[in-house]
Amino acid sequence: MKSRKNWLIHLILILGIGITVFPFLWMVLSSFKTIGESMQIPPTIFPAHFQLDAYTKIFETLDFGTVYTNTIITTIITTAVQVAFCTMAGYAFGRLEFPGKNIIFVVILSILMVPGQIFLVPQYLIIQKLGLINTIPALFLPNLFSAFGTFLLRQFFMSLPKELEEAALLDGCNRFQIFGKIMLPLVKAGIVSLVIFTAKFAWNDFMWPLIVNTDPSKMTLAPALSLLKGQYATNFPGQMAGAVMAVIPMVVLFFIFQKQFIEGVAQSGIKG
Repeated sequence: MKSRKNWLIHLILILGIGITVFPFLWMVLSSFKTIGESMQIPPTIFPAHFQLDAYTKIFETLDFGTVYTNTIITTIITTAVQVAFCTMAGYAFGRLEFPGKNIIFVVILSILMVPGQIFLVPQYLIIQKLGLINTIPALFLPNLFSAFGTFLLRQFFMSLPKELEEAALLDGCNRFQIFGKIMLPLVKAGIVSLVIFTAKFAWNDFMWPLIVNTDPSKMTLAPALSLLKGQYATNFPGQMAGAVMAVIPMVVLFFIFQKQFIEGVAQSGIKG
């Protein structure tokens, strides 16, 4: 009976993996098809002959190197600054006492209850007043702080015993030394999780870059790939090839930090 139950669980997990992985495999295989094969009915999974035309033509259609560079710059700056701000804010809300702490934290959490699209108009007006339309800073300035990241790291800091800080204070450490040398190494799993979440969001962000930058040379990958869609016909292999090239860095990042990511997500759900 137990053996049958285990087989059933494994079968369900295998089906779940297949459903999850199939769209990715379809994207990769479609990038090697011709335009005719990609629109064939009934559809075919494997191309008749693997071709690299879609990958070569995408560099002719888009300035892919510039777009890739813009995306990398935006992702690195957004991730680094957001993680720095959220780490300090999470430590303050989780370990320090100051007037109005709970009220301020509730206000920050309330941001999570508001759809992000509501902020697009005021953010655009601010960027416009600053004269930053169609510039690289316009891509990352609105995303340098995260309410979710602050909440996530606050939970990690709250899970640490108070005795660590008390012992450090007795040894003559100030708050900055406690934060940098004692607390940060202990919440490494949470920081890695936030890095992956933030990098993924910045890398895949579509709506804001599409609105604030209309110059193709100042676009990121997501909105630039939308330019491959024609008015009367769409180059599906080209779009799939661009999507494959866009997703590879995030896949590599996840596999490098897979252990820390899973550990961070698990700990954030059971601590605090």
